[in-house]
Amino acid sequence: MSPPVAKQSLLSALITSPVRPGRLTWIGVRPERRAPLAVSRSAVLIAGRGIEGDHYQTSNNGARQVTLIASEDLAAIAAFLGRETVDPGLLRRNFVTAGINLVALKRRYFRIGGALLEATGECAPCSRMEEAFGSGGYSAVRGRGGLTARILEGATIAIGDEIAPVPIDAAVNE
Repeated sequence: MSPPVAKQSLLSALITSPVRPGRLTWIGVRPERRAPLAVSRSAVLIAGRGIEGDHYQTSNNGARQVTLIASEDLAAIAAFLGRETVDPGLLRRNFVTAGINLVALKRRYFRIGGALLEATGECAPCSRMEEAFGSGGYSAVRGRGGLTARILEGATIAIGDEIAPVPIDAAVNE
C-alpha cells in the first residue's frame, strides 16, 4: 500500500493561485552609495549579481540584488504623508511596477521581460525615510516598502515590460 498523498491546504492553494501580471513603469540605478538614483528607460540585469552600474551589485548571489515597489503603494505612501505624489527615487527602490500585487510574489519566481527573478523578501523601510520625507516618513512606508529579489537569469529589461509570476516547475525546466 502506498503512503497517503498530502492534500494541499486551502491557504496554500490561495497563496499559489494565479496573480494578474503587471508592468514595469520606472527604473532607477544607484551609481554610488547615497547618490541620487539615475532614472533610466532600460537596465541590464546580471544573474547572481544585480543591475549593471548599480553600486549594490553583489558577488555572492545575495538576496537583495534588486528592489521593487508598486505604484499603488507609492500612492498610499503619498496619502499617508499628505502629499499628492511621492518621487520613487526617494524610496531608493530600483523598479516601480503597476497592476501587480508584489506581496503575491513572495517566495515565487517571476519574470520582468526576459529576466527571471526570485522574490526573496519584503523591503522594509530604513531610517533614511525620515530624511527623505520628514517626521513620520518611516511610518508612512511601513508595510508598503516593496520586495527584494535575486536575479536567476539576466536580461536587458525596459519600461513597459510585463511582470508575471512563473510556476516553480516551469522556471526550473526553462
